[in-house]
Amino acid sequence: MTKLKELKARFMEDPEFREEYAHIDGEYALIEALVRARTAAKLTQAELASRLGTTQSAIARLEGGRVSPSFATLRRYAEATGTRLTVGLVPAND
Repeated sequence: MTKLKELKARFMEDPEFREEYAHIDGEYALIEALVRARTAAKLTQAELASRLGTTQSAIARLEGGRVSPSFATLRRYAEATGTRLTVGLVPAND
């Protein structure tokens, strides 16, 4: 199985992908953080879903970037994975 880091490195070799990635880097960073938190907690999507009172497919959509989670959902996700949610704003790179 290909690790997320290796897959990202392979895709980043493509200039077109890199350009698009720069536009949605924040979304990818959040998705990456969600998956890392779940795997560090040694939870499957199904186990996490059970803790959150939802379905495995809902977790897959969240981790796949197909939905925009609410702050409350992110907080619950963090608690279920034994992590802490932080939010920050940084200067835009022009």
